Amino acid sequence: MITANENTIGILAHVDAGKTTLTEAVLYRAGAIRRLGRVDKKDSWFDSHALERSRGITIFSKQNPFTLGQKFFTLVDTPGHVDFSAEMERTLGVLDYAVLVIDGISGVQSHTETIWQLLNEYKIPVFIFVNKSDRDGFDKSAVMTELKNILSDSCTDFSDYIEETQAEEISMLSEEIMEAFLGGKTDENMLQPEISTAVFRRELVPCVFGSALRGDGVDRLLEVIENFTQYKNYPDEFEAKVYKILHDSQGNRLSFLKITGGSLSVKMPLGDEKIDQIRIYSGEKNESRNEISAGCVCAVTGLSKTVAGDIIGKNGNISSSAPILRPLLSAKVEILDGTDIHTAFRNLRILGEELPELSVKTFVYAGEEQIQVNIMGKIQLEILKALVHERFGIEISFGQCRILYKETIAAPVMGYGHYEPLRHYAETQLRIEPSERGSGIAAKSECSLDFLDSNFQNLILTHVLEKEHVGILTGSPLTDVNIILTAGRAHLKHTEGGDFREATYRAIRQGLEKAENILLEPYYSFTLRVPVECFGRAVSDIQRLCGEFEAPEMTETRAIIKGCGPVSKFMDYPEEVIAYTGGRGSISMQENGYRPCHNAAEVICNIGYEKGRDLDNPSSSVFCSHGAGFEVKWYDVDQMRHIK
Repeated sequence: MITANENTIGILAHVDAGKTTLTEAVLYRAGAIRRLGRVDKKDSWFDSHALERSRGITIFSKQNPFTLGQKFFTLVDTPGHVDFSAEMERTLGVLDYAVLVIDGISGVQSHTETIWQLLNEYKIPVFIFVNKSDRDGFDKSAVMTELKNILSDSCTDFSDYIEETQAEEISMLSEEIMEAFLGGKTDENMLQPEISTAVFRRELVPCVFGSALRGDGVDRLLEVIENFTQYKNYPDEFEAKVYKILHDSQGNRLSFLKITGGSLSVKMPLGDEKIDQIRIYSGEKNESRNEISAGCVCAVTGLSKTVAGDIIGKNGNISSSAPILRPLLSAKVEILDGTDIHTAFRNLRILGEELPELSVKTFVYAGEEQIQVNIMGKIQLEILKALVHERFGIEISFGQCRILYKETIAAPVMGYGHYEPLRHYAETQLRIEPSERGSGIAAKSECSLDFLDSNFQNLILTHVLEKEHVGILTGSPLTDVNIILTAGRAHLKHTEGGDFREATYRAIRQGLEKAENILLEPYYSFTLRVPVECFGRAVSDIQRLCGEFEAPEMTETRAIIKGCGPVSKFMDYPEEVIAYTGGRGSISMQENGYRPCHNAAEVICNIGYEKGRDLDNPSSSVFCSHGAGFEVKWYDVDQMRHIK
């Protein structure tokens, strides 16, 4: 095992909580930067991109090393706006610790709860900095109560040095602290090892109150981070996690990595590629290294196939992890300056490497080739438009945002695909079965090896999983099905690899034509907090928006309602809540999977998908007669099939 000598710590927050201001203060007090920048003066250290400075928000994650005493850290700054939360989530996979910034006046906001849930999912130890504690209307006791009630009972005030009374309080959170306290350890110096362990295990969340703009509480926050962090142990064998892809000003492709095992050196081979450069970034600046060890973050050149979320092993083997936050909207790209669609698509794909949530793709609709991007929110479209112009000189706009629907089936169905133009031959028979919500697509074989060679069976299963199959209702992605190979046939002389691809795709599509298809739409789960006098309005709104809710929690002043509802109905509701509660209410919403669409007929009609004109997804088969191939429509295929 290797013990790291560096920790990666991220600063996260709801937009406007003061995250960038705190980041500046931390780096300045730690001696990593020479002067304090400010968001309102457009000279902050990390928000160096023109788009960030003009809008006053963080859009791109960046990193900078700093030291506290004898401890080394890399600080990662992340976007706070919900539209750029995918960029924020990509950094979570490489964080050892996080600082969550809370607005001391607004309290725990909707996106704050989303961040907290992500920190729980990624099992990241957390420190909390409650900012703007110098403002009129700040109530420390009320904020502390809110932190405990909404985030965790483990939230504990560490603004001052921990002495006996508070040591007794935190001992209730950890058995090790309890034993040490009963053994005579009564302040934070004595309890330093036990507190560090409790923080690392997420049993304790130290909270510091202050003002990042004035510098109040920043030194105490740094003291708490220095005293109560510990280094991780990593395996001896090389492993790394990719968390970001960028292209520098010279066009070099940069893969940003966290080394999670062994070490990495220049010219080290990873599969069929090798590392050309290792760079350590400090904001926009960087320095080269020949080697780095486990626990460090860096950027490397020489890797052309990596994507954010990849885990790279010693031999270059790559596995990947899916993000928790996913886009729920899409938009058509409209090219305004006459650039041909293929050039525009190629350049958008470059951005798609850096922002994988975009899922840039082309499709043909009504005979016209179009480009579609997936997005987290409407603000992201404005940024994307500016980026495309800045990077590639192309003027684009976007069509109306559309909910990302999906499709599945209600009951098992058999699908058959036959592909036999002259001198080609492949047959595939599949059983398509509905599976659990959120399960995606799974493939397996029940076909006898006496019937079809294992190489061909594996090839068919590969084709099942290699592309995004679409449904016949709206052309939306197929999901939540198991696809089972039950039979197949090949020809000793005429079967080629691509033949089974055609037969497999057509078999899936033919099965969908015969199935009872279901349109799915994304849902939010929500927690709605309103003054008690607004309770009736809230319930009425939830019903109007086709939502469902549990029995509410009522206090003398506030109603808390938990439930779920369609994204299409609830996506603009937070603004309504602020309006009708006079700013005293809030709603936090998280993606909660897909369910049958509440207005399927209306959506299908509005989208107007013409399945017969989707040439990329044919449901027909191709048979051969008298030396020539001919097309057979899906409804006649079962009568023509060779497999019985």
